[in-house]
Amino acid sequence: MKQEIKAFNESQIDTEREVCELLAKEIDKGLPEAESKIWHRHPVWFLDGNPTVGYSKLKAGIRLMFWSGMDFGEDKLQPGTGKFKDSSITYTTVDQVDLEELKRWLEKSKEIQWDYKNLIKRKGKLEKLK
Repeated sequence: MKQEIKAFNESQIDTEREVCELLAKEIDKGLPEAESKIWHRHPVWFLDGNPTVGYSKLKAGIRLMFWSGMDFGEDKLQPGTGKFKDSSITYTTVDQVDLEELKRWLEKSKEIQWDYKNLIKRKGKLEKLK
């Protein structure tokens, strides 16, 4: 686990730290080819330069988010409110994390992935063509 992600996890309170540590361990195991770093102050894993999965601290708990999660067809993942196809689930304790579900979602995150890194570039090109 990268030191900056470890530091983020250690900065959380007891139960939230445990959730973060479990998520980081399982994400690293499920996406060994991913690049991980702190991005916009939160741990995020990237595949081919695209943000794929990450987690953040909210008042309600630790929010696990998949950038292309709306296309996973998973009822437990709640749709995001932004312009992207993200979805998420929030945990308050480690016993809420279903490891089989998480493993399935991580597999889907490899197969179902919007090309976010080029989205802005393409949009800019389209604007120039108009």
